Amino acid sequence: MTDILNKRIQLLLMITLLLLINGCSKREKITSLSQLDGKEFAVPTGTVADKLVLSKFPNAKFKYFNSVLDACMAVSSGKADAAAYDEPILKNIAAKNPGLLVLAEMITVDNYGFAVNLENVDLKNSIDNVVTELKSSGKYSEILERWLPKTGSPGLMPVIQLNGKNGTLKFGTSAVTEPFAFIDGTQKVTGLDIEIATLIAQKLDMQLEVINMDFGAMIPALISKKVDMIGACLTITDERAKSVLFSAPYYTGGIAALIKE
Repeated sequence: MTDILNKRIQLLLMITLLLLINGCSKREKITSLSQLDGKEFAVPTGTVADKLVLSKFPNAKFKYFNSVLDACMAVSSGKADAAAYDEPILKNIAAKNPGLLVLAEMITVDNYGFAVNLENVDLKNSIDNVVTELKSSGKYSEILERWLPKTGSPGLMPVIQLNGKNGTLKFGTSAVTEPFAFIDGTQKVTGLDIEIATLIAQKLDMQLEVINMDFGAMIPALISKKVDMIGACLTITDERAKSVLFSAPYYTGGIAALIKE
């Protein structure tokens, strides 16, 4: 009797294992965004990525993870069909992890910009002028290639000389938005936003002070004038524009889908 019971337990365990294996292997190969309605998305906890996915795919299902990297690794291991988050951050992860790919078609399309105090029109205009000059000269494309390579890690921050004749520009950022703002191997805050902010300071003959903070603290710090400008993969929205003055967009991204290649 005991032998029969043991064999039944072993059989049940084998069936459970097979179901788990088949469950992962039966995920449909994703090649286009249209396939993702009703599929399972991996998203970071505490973000609005799930709400934005639902605006496009009302039948989507979700698994939640502590970080965007964990969400992407869940896709790599077959635990989810796709990860959803800001497109440049997903591109950065895919470039460093072979076998992952960011779909070209976006779930939502958003513009990213820097922000200043509502009354600081002069600084907003200076930011816009620098970005316009970078794009017209072709230097902006070089900056994007440095921070968003197709494969591998972001490049190194170039040396940009600042003289500080006109004081210090205080730049608030959140160094958890690689490649826009992150901490490098030397424990310095670097990234695409840092490079552009440095070029803005150079144009204004100012030194740059980078102040790292939680993402949610950036707008309050700007409103209270603890910093002069902010940026860290910051989406331009009508709601935020009630409190801060945005620069012209310098990057168009949004919520994208990362899939297994």
